[in-house]
Amino acid sequence: MGRKRCVGDCSKMAAGCCGVKKQKLSSSPPSGSGGPGGPHCSGESQCRGAELGLGGPGSGPGGSSRVNGLACGNSLSPGCGTLSPGCGSSLSPGSRKMVVSAEMCSFCFDVLYCHLYGYQPPRTPRFTNDPYPLFVTWKIGRDKRLRGCIGTFSAMNLHSGLREYTLTSALKDSRFPPMTRDELPRLFCSVSLLTNFEDVCDYLDWEVGVHGIRIEFINEKGSKRTATYLPEVAKEQGWDHIQTIDSLLRKGGYKAAISNDFRKTIKLTRYRSEKMTMSYAEYLSHRQHHHFQNGIGHPLPPYNHYS
Repeated sequence: MGRKRCVGDCSKMAAGCCGVKKQKLSSSPPSGSGGPGGPHCSGESQCRGAELGLGGPGSGPGGSSRVNGLACGNSLSPGCGTLSPGCGSSLSPGSRKMVVSAEMCSFCFDVLYCHLYGYQPPRTPRFTNDPYPLFVTWKIGRDKRLRGCIGTFSAMNLHSGLREYTLTSALKDSRFPPMTRDELPRLFCSVSLLTNFEDVCDYLDWEVGVHGIRIEFINEKGSKRTATYLPEVAKEQGWDHIQTIDSLLRKGGYKAAISNDFRKTIKLTRYRSEKMTMSYAEYLSHRQHHHFQNGIGHPLPPYNHYS
């Protein structure tokens, strides 16, 4: 099928989220059906309640677009194992070295810990500061329930981007109250870096479990809407292409019946991601090892790791 690489426009795409609250979809809806149901978003980039769709660009701190995650529009949920690349990894054998690292997750925990305990923010980390579109996702408990997820499709330098979206996802996801100190020991943090953006001509030209997708469509009121799911969402939910597209339309606020002809009007951009997940226990172990290496006898507070 014909396709073209996304050049230039990718940085202007509205930010997205990371994951989806679990939905049960039996099978692909027939052409003309309403598709997967579920709450729709209000049209703002910040979704409410159990929602996560993108109704258009939101403006995050520093002027970057952002959206909160895991329920409708933009999504990304960790679920591929801790301290290992996520199932949406964009790398194949023999390709370049992965950029995402455990140190990025550890830095996010540092930022959140320092904020919750009133310490000075952590110093500049040692990992690369190259710009990437990124998402930070928080899950909690043994069943890894979504606790917050917000990210951006605008490429941001990683040091400032992770610092910003760590706190935005932990404290400003409109579906959840701000995180508290008591929750820290039960948290899991995932960092996703988005890569390989491509515009495609066919809305089915993407692979479940490999590509994240961002759709742009005109709703029944004539307004342009956007929504996204990160690469792991469809696979975690057990969805096929049609179920994913229809769910994304609903999460983006489309209420009318969904026909195959309407699906063909969607503008779809596919992309990949590198993902790393770390639990709080792993964070403490990681930081304690780091401190001992540097002659510091305690793992916390973490604001003076970097020298």
